[in-house]
Amino acid sequence: MATRNAQQAAEKRRLILDAAVRVFARQGFHTCRVSDIADEAGVAYGLVYHYFRSKDEILDTLFLERWNVLLEAIREVDRDEDPTRTARDKLYAIVSFIVDSYAHDPDLMKVIIVEVTRAANTFGRSHLAGIREAYDLIAVIVEKAQASGEFKSTVTPAFAAMAFYGAIEQVLTGWIFDVLPGAREEVAQAKEFVVETICGGLEARPAAV
Repeated sequence: MATRNAQQAAEKRRLILDAAVRVFARQGFHTCRVSDIADEAGVAYGLVYHYFRSKDEILDTLFLERWNVLLEAIREVDRDEDPTRTARDKLYAIVSFIVDSYAHDPDLMKVIIVEVTRAANTFGRSHLAGIREAYDLIAVIVEKAQASGEFKSTVTPAFAAMAFYGAIEQVLTGWIFDVLPGAREEVAQAKEFVVETICGGLEARPAAV
């Protein structure tokens, strides 16, 4: 019985979170109310407060759930010790994960980007450590490539990582606000473009004769 109750509670909690994603994406975090989330989820107003203290906590939960998945995905890419896998391959895998996450759940990615990672507000500032951790993990990949001679050392790993993630986020922002084409072929092409933009500038090449 306890297991069943726990499962039902988890399902209700997930129902509220999923409804919040749709409401935040449609109305914006600051203009919606907890009652809007309850209506979207089809639950009583008070039930939302049973699981979450506020809509702020809901947004925090949504961000941390997805961001922690991203951090683990980057760590998994870096743990791959296949000697044939280049830094370009690893960065492409990271781009693919983020872009495919957007394609799978554009509303959630919109909420994370618009309301947290690009927001100069309390949420953006309170999650700076987690956001910087993603940059740091990417910087490690760049640093290793520089040490092996695959990448030039003329750009710091930290700057390269920030430029790399910034390029991805800017592309996603273009899709979110419909200023970039987002058809299937453009999505696939964007992965190549981001990697080429960054790696093309970082990769060591023999001097011209």
